[in-house]
Amino acid sequence: TQYGKLHCTMTGTPRANRPVILTFPDVGLNHKTCFETMFEHMDMLEIIKNMPVCHVEAPGQNEGAKTLPTGYTYPTMDQLSEALPAVLKHFGLRNVIGLGVGAGAYILAKFALNHPDLVDGLVLINVNPNPEGIMDSVANKITEWTHTLPDTVITHLFGKEEIETNHDLIATYRHYIATTMNQSNVSQFLRSYNSRGALEVERPVPGGSINVRTLKCATLLVVGDNSPAVEAVVECNSKLNPTKTTLLKMADCGGLPQVDQPAKVIEALKYFIQGMGYSNITSFDGSRSREKRGRSHTDVSMESVSNSNMDHMISKSTEVAC
Repeated sequence: TQYGKLHCTMTGTPRANRPVILTFPDVGLNHKTCFETMFEHMDMLEIIKNMPVCHVEAPGQNEGAKTLPTGYTYPTMDQLSEALPAVLKHFGLRNVIGLGVGAGAYILAKFALNHPDLVDGLVLINVNPNPEGIMDSVANKITEWTHTLPDTVITHLFGKEEIETNHDLIATYRHYIATTMNQSNVSQFLRSYNSRGALEVERPVPGGSINVRTLKCATLLVVGDNSPAVEAVVECNSKLNPTKTTLLKMADCGGLPQVDQPAKVIEALKYFIQGMGYSNITSFDGSRSREKRGRSHTDVSMESVSNSNMDHMISKSTEVAC
């Protein structure tokens, strides 16, 4: 792309009548360490056998990447989002359902804001709609001076309680970050994320301006109740259109819900896809019960995914707080 090389892994064959799941991982992770637990889970098979998947990684963030050239200016978050149309063009993709975590969630949200015609829906895990504040900036500088890069990334991904109690998981991800990722490249991506601006979204008000800048697609926000991003995700929910946005706050869950509780995230994803009108893609109880009520999947469009309907479906299926 004009902002550098994005590493993409495409599985499945795109079809004209179905979107592609496009993933983007968080800082310090590649598509394997971020999404493999979820995508290799048996419950995910019925989705990926019917929907192609395109895993996208920012410049230099793929496993075993070489150090980026000296003098290369790492792209901003806005520039990374503007690099994604080239990915869709390269693979001949007409529209996507975005699945992003942390920095990846922010990039996909920016992409959807600027190219709403290319995005059918968004699943945003640990998204932070705010720029880094002054206190955060100072704290991050101190962390950079006193911690190794893997430890800095760990504090971004996981909350204090999880770091102190889930030693095996933290050791595993510290190992992943140190051995599978290029440290210099990760440091540049982290600086770019910490220099992000605000998402600049605003909740539409009934009877208000029709030109309010907001996400126009169905959006599922996901966060664990022990995640360091929980307050930011809740705030993001308050800024989006309530008729198209659902907040899934997962109980007893840490910084990476798709790793900690993949079955529950997959269950929510299935209902989310069904609610967008693609219930013929997956075969599960929710689809059959909908047909029993006399409604086919063609009756449900992206615009009709309501907060209350999704809350009911997700809370019923996953038994987690929404």
